[in-house]
Amino acid sequence: MRGNFSQRYLPEFVYGSIDGIVTTFAVVAGAVGASLSPAIVIVLGLANLFADGFSMAISNYLSMRSQIDLHRGHKDARRVSLQTKNPMRTALATFISFLIMGLIPLCSYILALGLPSLVSYQVILTTALTAVALLLVGGIKGLVTKRPLFASAFETLMIGGAAAIIAFVVGYLLRGLVG
Repeated sequence: MRGNFSQRYLPEFVYGSIDGIVTTFAVVAGAVGASLSPAIVIVLGLANLFADGFSMAISNYLSMRSQIDLHRGHKDARRVSLQTKNPMRTALATFISFLIMGLIPLCSYILALGLPSLVSYQVILTTALTAVALLLVGGIKGLVTKRPLFASAFETLMIGGAAAIIAFVVGYLLRGLVG
């Protein structure tokens, strides 16, 4: 196995982290747009976190297994198998990064359960924490890939922000369905 773990599994870390942050924040933004209660935000956010994280991990696993099976019997199969990542490790890297980073947008809602003084700041705090998390993951991606740090971080933040805006607008437009 050439390369260290962080370089070898960077795509899974980036993919899992960004998707975890973005999808969880999109659930929060959609729920806020629909004027749902903080308890519903937590329930929807945690359900999304575990179900989507598992779905991504198992999809990653099956994709890697398919890639290995596709190359089996090929004349360069030995070389390919030496270069292929372990499907279980790629799935685990995706799942863990999705869960850890995807929990960030829910932190202010979970903390507010024990600290009621945070309730009035939940949306602002969640937005700030999510932005910092997206910048951090984008920055790590830039450092490891040797791309400009600011450009990589900003690109990640903009992609996450766009998804959140879409979710908020959809929630806002459909808020009349919740009653």
